[in-house]
Amino acid sequence: MTKVSTKIPSWFWAVSSVALVWNLIGVLAYLGQLMMTDEVLAALPEAEQALYKNIPLWATIAFTLAVWGGLAGSILLVLKRKVATSVFIVSAIGIIIQLSYNLFMSEALEVFGKVGLIIPIMTLTIGLALVYFSRFATQKGILK
Repeated sequence: MTKVSTKIPSWFWAVSSVALVWNLIGVLAYLGQLMMTDEVLAALPEAEQALYKNIPLWATIAFTLAVWGGLAGSILLVLKRKVATSVFIVSAIGIIIQLSYNLFMSEALEVFGKVGLIIPIMTLTIGLALVYFSRFATQKGILK
């Protein structure tokens, strides 16, 4: 029996690589927040200090799911595994929960202003786009 190999389109590798880098940056941001020393925290303006000190556990768990789910989904994408879609969905749910906390339950908008919306909106947009992209790649037979 002959195994037929299909050439993976270059656009798939480009998007997968960008997704991996984006999610690695997210992991760095997560680790930076998680490992923030008292000295670094004290150097921030008081309003920002209050934001970091008052993050509830459930919002941190959502951030954890968003970031590590995004990285795992990206790795699975590069490995051409269709389970990437499910992992990206978990990540997107984490993003939505965290974004909801930041926008509606914390003082983040007052502290950072409208400029503080740019990264969260980009993160949500990219997270949802990766769900769509992984579904699309599955339909095209790239992810198995």
